Order: sequence, then C-alpha cells, then structure tokens
Amino acid sequence: MSNCVFITGATAGFGLATAKKFAQHGWRLVLTGRREERLNELKAELSSQCEVHCIALDVRDSNAVADAIKTLPSAFSDVSVLVNNAGLALGTDPCYEASLSDWHTMIDTNITGLTNVTHALLPTLMQQVPATVINLSSIAANWPYPGSHVYGASKAFVKQFSYNMRSDLAGKGVRVTSLEPGMAESEFSLVRFKGDKAKADALYKGANAITPEDIADIIYWIANQPAHLNINSLEVMPNSQAWDNFKVVKES
Repeated sequence: MSNCVFITGATAGFGLATAKKFAQHGWRLVLTGRREERLNELKAELSSQCEVHCIALDVRDSNAVADAIKTLPSAFSDVSVLVNNAGLALGTDPCYEASLSDWHTMIDTNITGLTNVTHALLPTLMQQVPATVINLSSIAANWPYPGSHVYGASKAFVKQFSYNMRSDLAGKGVRVTSLEPGMAESEFSLVRFKGDKAKADALYKGANAITPEDIADIIYWIANQPAHLNINSLEVMPNSQAWDNFKVVKES
C-alpha cells in the first residue's frame, strides 16, 4: 500500500503544490482546508492519480480537529507524514498601529492550529514509524523586520516547537523538520495585504521569488530522506533576497 500524507491548508499556495507533488508519486492524501469547494475541486483533479480524502476544517477548532482525525476512514488512518502548512500573516502596519484582531487570528492559526493538529495526529504517527512532521515556519522566525511583530513571533514558536518535539521524539522513529521559506509568490501576500492585488504584485515584480512548487519539491525531499536522517531545520530564500544592513535611527 502507498504511503499516506496529511496536509493542512491544502487549498492554495504551498499546501496545494505539495498535494499535487505527493499525488504525482501515488501517495494517499488527507487534505484539509476551510474552503470546501476548493477541496472538492482538488479531489476531482487528483483522484485519477491517487486516493484522496478531504476534510473541510478550521485548524483553530481543537474539537473539530480531534474528531476529524479520530474518524479518518480506515484507508487513510495510517498517516506517516504530517505537513503543518496552514498559516497566514495579516497586515504590515507597525505594532503600535496593528489590529489586535489580526494578532489573535495569526496566533490562533499559526500556533494554536498547528499544535491542535500535531497533538491529535502524533499517536498515529508514532504507530507508523518511520514518520515525519514538517512544520512550515519562515525566515521571519530568524530575522526581524518592520511589520513582522506577531507573525514573526508565531513562526519563531513553530521553529522552537519543532526543535523541542525533535528532542522528545529522538529514538522514537518520528522525525521533525522546521522549514523556513523566504519570499515566496503565492496567496500569502494577497492575504497579508487584505486583498490588495496591486500591492502584492508590486512586491514580487522582478524578484524571481520562491514558487509553491519549489517548496513542494523540498517538502517531498525531506519526507523521503532515509529513516536514519533528520533535517532539523532548513532555511531557503530566493537568490534575489538577502540580509540588509542593521537599522540605525540617528538623533536629530
């Protein structure tokens, strides 16, 4: 029987590309997202390549997450790879002008949602060794920049949570990776800019940014490393992106 992967946030961006990548190799897919119509379209598209089970799910709802995982059909109950992709950034205003509601949404999705899914699925993963957890963090976990505040902090949580899970799971046959992409062209910035497509397009113009397919290739590579290897963390940027000088604010 083929392997089974569980992907959150599968209706767009990295999650969508990852679903398609694993489908190309015949993996059984458990795909979750909040947009049921998109999930149905994706299932119709990929079912000719592999078995697909879709769950319309808000990862912030711990009870719904637990129920969805407890009631997985038997054909999809042996998940050996978890891709914790669901997450978002909202707003670019400085912290003193940011929306508290946006902060809460980022925390609830990027932190609470990820931990909900991980906690519910770990017992299954530990029965399917070798197994792999791939958590989508960000270069924002490592490098501060204006307007990142809660988003960067939430992704720093994802990175540290991955490291601490790795410590607990050492020798248990479950690997954990923190994957930390830089500038990537997807719906991410459209969401962050509250639907301002012109602003999102301007950000990416001429940047030759990371594509969702690039990240999907990396995720698939991580999942298929030999069982005795663990990729602890992997930071990846487009070649056009690098670090700038430290900010200095001079007194007038």
